[in-house]
Amino acid sequence: MYRKEEQTQTPASNFELPFEGKLSEDNRWVIMADLIPWAEFEEEYSSGFSEKMGAPAKSFRMALGALIIKEKLGISDRETVEQIKENPYLQYFVGISSYINEAPFDPSMLVHFRERINAELVNKINQQMVKKMLEKTSYPSAEKKTESSEKEVSEPKNRGKLILDATCAPGDISYPTDLGLLNQARKQTEKIIDFLYEQILDQLDKKPRTYREIAKKDYLEVAKKRRVSQKDRRKAIKKQLQYIKRNLSHIDQLIVSGASLESLSKRQHKMLLVVAEVYRQKLWLYENKKQSIDDRIVSLNQPHIRPIVRGKAGKAVEFGAKLSASYFDGYVFLDHISWDNFNESGDLKAQVEAFKNYTGYYPESVHVDKIYRTRENRAWCKERGIRISGSPLGRPQKNISKEKKKQALDDERIRNSIEGKFGQGKRRFSLNRVMAKLSHTSLTAIAMTFLVMNLSTHLSRLLSAFLCLLLKNTPFFRSNMIESYI
Repeated sequence: MYRKEEQTQTPASNFELPFEGKLSEDNRWVIMADLIPWAEFEEEYSSGFSEKMGAPAKSFRMALGALIIKEKLGISDRETVEQIKENPYLQYFVGISSYINEAPFDPSMLVHFRERINAELVNKINQQMVKKMLEKTSYPSAEKKTESSEKEVSEPKNRGKLILDATCAPGDISYPTDLGLLNQARKQTEKIIDFLYEQILDQLDKKPRTYREIAKKDYLEVAKKRRVSQKDRRKAIKKQLQYIKRNLSHIDQLIVSGASLESLSKRQHKMLLVVAEVYRQKLWLYENKKQSIDDRIVSLNQPHIRPIVRGKAGKAVEFGAKLSASYFDGYVFLDHISWDNFNESGDLKAQVEAFKNYTGYYPESVHVDKIYRTRENRAWCKERGIRISGSPLGRPQKNISKEKKKQALDDERIRNSIEGKFGQGKRRFSLNRVMAKLSHTSLTAIAMTFLVMNLSTHLSRLLSAFLCLLLKNTPFFRSNMIESYI
């Protein structure tokens, strides 16, 4: 059940506190609350709830605000609730009209918030929020249109620089190995056998033998070695495959004897399906002596995660979601995200068209790395008057002018800005290790990182503008500027 409330924003000066004083208008949470379009997406969020049945759900502002607080502060779900309970500014940010000395919701609600607010909705909020930021920071002179500019409305010229790149958001899993995954799969089958056997304990004379102690000993004999030969590894993998095959046949026999798969929990049933698929993949790899297979599972608890071959220094393969992003005017947007590996060069056209739909004109130049510079993409950009960065195709030129060298150097410097954004997301925020376990909640967490990065960018710009204004009005600073010009 969802009860709609009036979207009247309580002014920060009217926020009631149990003690004397008012909230500061210059506080970062008050500023961010004014930037986020809460009311515009309330209807889309509430469409998933019933108006008559169920308990009243938390508001859209409280759900999205809690996720922003968690990502901004880099804390856990429990700590997020504690921070909201203690901080009146955070309570104002999530839409509470007066200070309360109790938790507004249980920490487990953040899981539901991530399920209700999907990545697509977060991207829409991010785009509307950035548009609002750009309107606030635009100069008044830019809004005035001359007669010549009015004539150019029908055919807008290319403006701005669009930067494109792709990266990987690793999931929170241990480094997968074939032997380690098979050992985990064997343990899961043993737990399922124990559970099913308890249901028909009176109908069977003896419990099916799983040889779990011997299987554990065989695994540790190889896993504890610092260096393992290929022959010993294949021998250990073969043994674990045989143990899993025997356990799966025991599960089939228990079902025939009267045990019911319906008694398994949703988690156990999913794990059984994952284990069967892992067994099939590892058996095929072992018999065919191959190193790769399509849709390879690398984690039992998160079977949606796939290996992403990146070829980076120190990390040839990453395990998580691959994403492509676009960057302009200091803000970054999530354009494409997938658990499967993809060629990011195929996203260039859609990203440029999205830039035009967002701004109303094509970019003057597109700054990308070598993988984007295909013949098809070059021809497509040339038709629309867009300059694509990088050297032309064909044999390298011997005599290059200074202007072209300078332009190539400037293009690389410009492209570094999106690399810096990826670094910010992975070092300052949670893009380097996505802690969410489900597929859809992980995508929401990744999209939230880009939204919070744009909020942080706008706050830093406001701070820089305030410091510049403060320094210009300082007599010491003004006198030093005059002396430097003299």
